[in-house]
Order: sequence, then C-alpha cells, then structure tokens
Amino acid sequence: MRAGLTAFRVHVTGLVQGVGFRPFVHRLAVRHGLAGWVRNESGEVEIEIEGGEEELAAFLRGLRQEAPPLARIEEVESVPCDPAGSDGFSILASLSRPDRRQPVPPDTALCAACEAELFDPADRRYRYPFITCTDCGPRFTVIDTLPYDRERTSMRAFRQCPECLREYHDPADRRYHSESNSCPACGPRVWFEPAGTPDSIAYGDAGLAKAAELLRAGGILAVRGLGGFHLAADATDEAAVLRLRRRKHRESKPLAVMVRSLAEAQVVAVVNAGEARLLTTPQRPIVLVGRRVDGGLAPSLAPGLDTVGVVLAYTPLHHLLLELAGRPLVMTSGNRSEEPIAIGNPEARLRLGGIADGFLLHDREIVARYDDSVVRMAGDTVVTLRRARGYAPLPLELPVPTPVPLVAVGPHLKNTFTLAHGDRAYVSQHIGDLEGLDTVAHFEDALDRLRRLFSVIPEVAVRDLHPGYLSTRLAEGLGLRQVIPVQHHHAHVAAVMAEHARTAPVLGIAYDGTGHGDDGRTWGAELLAADLAGYRRLAHLRYVPMPGGDLAARTPWRVAAGYVAAEPSVAPAFRLAFQGVDSRERAVAERQAAAGLNAPLASSMGRLFDAAAAVLGVRRVSDYEGQAAMELEALAGRRVAREYRCEVTGGGEGPWVLDPVPLLVELGERRQSGEDAADLAADFHASVARATAELARRAGDAVGLDTVALGGGVFQNARLLESVCERLERERLRVLLPRRLGPNDGAISYGQAAVAAAWLTHGMG
Repeated sequence: MRAGLTAFRVHVTGLVQGVGFRPFVHRLAVRHGLAGWVRNESGEVEIEIEGGEEELAAFLRGLRQEAPPLARIEEVESVPCDPAGSDGFSILASLSRPDRRQPVPPDTALCAACEAELFDPADRRYRYPFITCTDCGPRFTVIDTLPYDRERTSMRAFRQCPECLREYHDPADRRYHSESNSCPACGPRVWFEPAGTPDSIAYGDAGLAKAAELLRAGGILAVRGLGGFHLAADATDEAAVLRLRRRKHRESKPLAVMVRSLAEAQVVAVVNAGEARLLTTPQRPIVLVGRRVDGGLAPSLAPGLDTVGVVLAYTPLHHLLLELAGRPLVMTSGNRSEEPIAIGNPEARLRLGGIADGFLLHDREIVARYDDSVVRMAGDTVVTLRRARGYAPLPLELPVPTPVPLVAVGPHLKNTFTLAHGDRAYVSQHIGDLEGLDTVAHFEDALDRLRRLFSVIPEVAVRDLHPGYLSTRLAEGLGLRQVIPVQHHHAHVAAVMAEHARTAPVLGIAYDGTGHGDDGRTWGAELLAADLAGYRRLAHLRYVPMPGGDLAARTPWRVAAGYVAAEPSVAPAFRLAFQGVDSRERAVAERQAAAGLNAPLASSMGRLFDAAAAVLGVRRVSDYEGQAAMELEALAGRRVAREYRCEVTGGGEGPWVLDPVPLLVELGERRQSGEDAADLAADFHASVARATAELARRAGDAVGLDTVALGGGVFQNARLLESVCERLERERLRVLLPRRLGPNDGAISYGQAAVAAAWLTHGMG
C-alpha cells in the first residue's frame, strides 16, 4: 500500500443506471490517477475510490459536474474508509437487492454522436435505423424486468456480433453496457409492406425509399416507432391531411408535425428561445409553438388555432424517413380516435389497415405503449399537457411518505395511475380516456408492469370521489384491504403542493371541466383552503344547469342554454349562441334545464369558456374536448384587453360565489353591436384573470394564507395562466405551478397518492 493514500466509500442515488454512469466513473477515476471500483446496486451506484487528496476532491466534484447527459443525480454521499491498496480502477458486476426500488430510465432521443455516425458513409452503422448508445435510445419501451440488463429486455432476441460485443465490454467505449447495442449485422431490421399485401416486402434502404415515395405521393404510412405506431402523411399536402383525418375519424383535433432539425422547425413555426430549448432536449416532446402563416403547412393541421405541435425527429428511423421524404410529416398516434396506440405488427395490420396505405415495420418488440409527450410555454413557465415518452415513469417524491404501499388509480379522462412506496411516487405514462375496453386493458397491463418493475405490491387503493367513474370501479375491483376516495379538485391542488414539497396550507385554485363535489354537485371552478389532509371550499363559480349532462362538454350552445335557464333575462344577449341550432333540440335542452332532468348543476370554469365561445359566436358545437376554449384562446392572441368585473356574492359562513353572467351579457351585447370577436375574447380572458386574483386576495386575507397553488386543465391556457400569475403576484401572493406534471387530469393520481399518504400517516384513512 502506498503511503499518503486517502480513500472514500461513495454512494450515488438517482437515475444512474442505464445511462452510462459506470463507464463515466471509470473514465473519471483513470483521468485523475485514482484506484478502486464501481458497481451498480439495484439502481444505485457504489464507489470505492483511493488516491491523493487533491485528485479525490477533483473526482468528487466531477461526479456531479460531468455526469452523463441522461443521469439525474439526487445525492452523493462520501464516507472516509481505509485504503485497500488497489491496482487500477475496475467495474464490478452489479448487485441486485430485492428491498430496493430503482428508477427506470425513459426513452430518449438519438444523440448527436449517433446521428453523425448514422449519416457517415465510412461508419459501419451508416444508415442503420437502430443505432444507439448509452446516451440515447430506447429504455422503458424495451425493459421487461429489472435490473436493466440485455437479457431482461426485448433486445435479448438479437445476439451481438463480435464487433458489438467488443464495444459492449470496453469501459472506454460509449457503448459500454449499452443494452440496446446492435448493428446491421446483428440487430433489428426494418421493412416496408403495402397495405393488404404483406408478401410484397422491401427491406432496409429499399423499404425506406418505398415508404418515402408513398408519403411524397400523398399516401398515409403507419410507422412502428419506440412506444407504438405513428400515422404519417405529408404535412404540406392538404389533401393527404384531410384523407388522414377522414380515415382516422379525427375531424379537427390538432395533428403534430415532425421535422429533422430546429432550423426546419423555424421554417414552419415561430419558435422562441424557451421553445427551442424544449424542442432540442433529449426528451424531444411535442411542443406547441406559433404557426407561421407562410410556413407551408396544410391549413387543416390545426384548424381554428394559431399554434401547431412540432416535434424533432428522435429516432434514427425518423431521421432517415424525413431525409428521404424531404418535407415535414404529420406524425400522429397510430390509432383510431380515442383508442390506445398500436404496438405490435399484427395488431397494426388489423387496426390500422383501413387507415394506412403502407406500413414501415421492424422486429424489435415494444414492451410498453408510450405516447409522445406534449408541452408548451406560458411566458417562462413550461406547461406539461401530456407526460409520457422521455419523462415517465421517473419517480416523484411525496412530501409525506406513505406508511403502506398504495395505488392511486387516477381520473376518468386523461388517466394516469400512481404507485407509491415510502416517499416515492411512480406516476405512469399517459393512459388516456377510460371509455373503452382497449384503454382499460392498457391500464391493467401498464399497472401490472409497473408493479413488477418497481416491486410495489399495493395494500390500499385510492380513487376519485365520483362513484360512477370507470376508474372507481377499477379501484374497487383490485380487492385491496382499503379504498380511499379523494375529491377531484383537492387532488389537483395536492398534486401541485406535493411537487413543491409543501405540507403547510395553501389557497388552491382548481379550474377544470368537471369533478364530483362533496355536495353531490359538479364542481369545476374552486378556491380551496387546503393542505394535503383536507380542504375547505372558500369560493366557487355560480352553479348553472348543464342540459344533457356530459353532452354539454361537446355542445357549447347547451352550456349557454343552461345560463339562460338560470336567468331568462339574458336570452337576448346570448342570441348568437343558438344560431343554426335545431329549434326542437334547443327546446328539449331548455326543458331539461328548467326541470332539472339530466341537467346537473355545475360550477365549471371549463364550461364557462364554452359558454363564452358560444355567446361570441365562435363555436356552438365542438368536435373534441376543449376545442371551444382553445379557439377562444387563439382568437384572443396577444391583443390588449379591457377588464370587466364579475359579481361576487356570499361569503361569511358560506363560500363566495363568482357570478359570470354580467360579463357574458356584456360580451354578447358588444359582439352583436359589431365589435371584433377577437377583442372580446381577449377581454374575457382578462376579466376571468382579474376576478380570480381579486377572489384569491380576499380569501387569503380572510384565512391568513399568502401562497396559491394553481391546478386544473383550464390552466393549460397559456394566456389565462400568464395573466392570473401576473395578477396574483401583483397582489403579493406567492404562486405554485405544476412543474414535472401538468395542470390537467394527468396529475390527479399523484395528488390522490399525496392525500392518501397524509391521511394514512395521520390515521385518517
């Protein structure tokens, strides 16, 4: 043993497996002339390192400052130990400990080094559609079980050739222990087959060329990607886009566009600096950006909207296809509307055969369905609209650890579920709307898989308060010893609190479509004084009947009819809401509202936006959820607005009630007098934001709270979110916003888990 040696035992936690962390440690140690070893222990990393004090200090700094791009270090603990007198530095075999739960790395985009090799004619992986390394490629979608080793992934079907094995075993190589490592000689293969003629197959470059030829000719291509199929079409060809919409039964819901580079994105869209950063992250989400009028995209990509969803190519297959097609491509989920995406080749031929003209297939099996993530910017704030590829299922922390393992099954729409153990919450990828057997099967398969991956066997189920949701029946059907109901809007607020590790009470503002209230009515615009364990309702929007129940969410004129039924004198100001509506259908809706027959009372902010869109003549019937509100936001744009007061009543022993009827009447009358609908849409946003901030200040003063948590799907509206935040901060209130999860129902399961953990800890559940 050399004299003057110092040694440390170092423990690193976080996302440090499957991201090239051990070879990074090896290279760092060798660079500083240090000896010892590194190994994985169930997703955590143990290091024993010895050498000179200055070199060790530099090594420990480098662990954090130079970590691989996909690593997420939570903690580095170093404890002095006795030097072992090691010769050199080695990488030891992994240890698996059944009592430990390790994070699963999400799939990430093709890295710059692999992209350079992909288009380098001198490289042995030139134009190979499955090129990958430890810094990029599939993870979650190929992992069967943990620990993450090749034999536990769908890559086990491909035996590495000698050259790939040499890279795999060389700590100095960036493909060291890259479990998806392969090449044209030993890896997956790609082929093209026309729809209905699976025997007419073209492999490799010839298949890619035929696929690109189909797209250039206006055809629709089903592409097997990382977590499922996409349906692709020429995004500059209006006829092709309309054909895709017709076959997919997606009348007007926006379609995403894929391009190869940021420069290409800037041709079709207006991209600010924050959006550019999001587009180019390894997660490669779809980013909503401003659409260029002269960008050359088909008009029907996002009708009625001023934004378009853009995503940069994130797999080598995408890069090759886009290069050959030579144009932006629609890249939308490979399904019929409201179904889960297809993942298997036989499944795709069956389910997509009536949509696609051809299939670009491969033989690397997909273990988990995995939609694209969707985000947008609201000022400097990143708003998550759908959390899936690139982000899920990385764990979040619970501010109050759960004393027993639990599963929170989430809401009915935009479903996710959460498994929780101790202070860790594993939020699933986006599942979708629980409205069909296929989506329920997707939920059950995903739940079973995550239970196995994270070794969480729940003892308690947590569900929404609504007794009729399918998620409620799923929770009851798990057969666990206890089922805890959590009110929908409390879960929204709790999700934001938990992300910020907040346990002290806050003012919670939850604006969404609908949620079952504890008074049996439909809530959707709530101001709560809340902590994780409970809440008190301080204010809400005025109740009005919703004739047709859930049908009102797709027919804004029905929401307007509910307001008229509640206050008949407003009918003249609402005249535009009913233009073109069948008089008999309207009469039925009015009778329903008057009699309270299939017309539940609701305090919904989402439905208020629908009513405003109808009153302004913007939209009376919606093709998809939220369309009216999205078009209202697009219409408002960045116009300067005038603010109008909403009346507030109540208070004292009961909650304050925000009455928007005077505002709607003002807007309706001004629109009928000829004022621009866009100006009035801007005025509506500003007036709602002002009323929100004024109510929050009043409530905060009354209960002694100065921190506000914003949740609920209405806050996906960037104009409203920015305006509300600005006004709240002007009132000297601290604002908490969703960060890693979105404001919409995709965060409900995490909020449910946080509430249940607090209840169980305090003996309330």
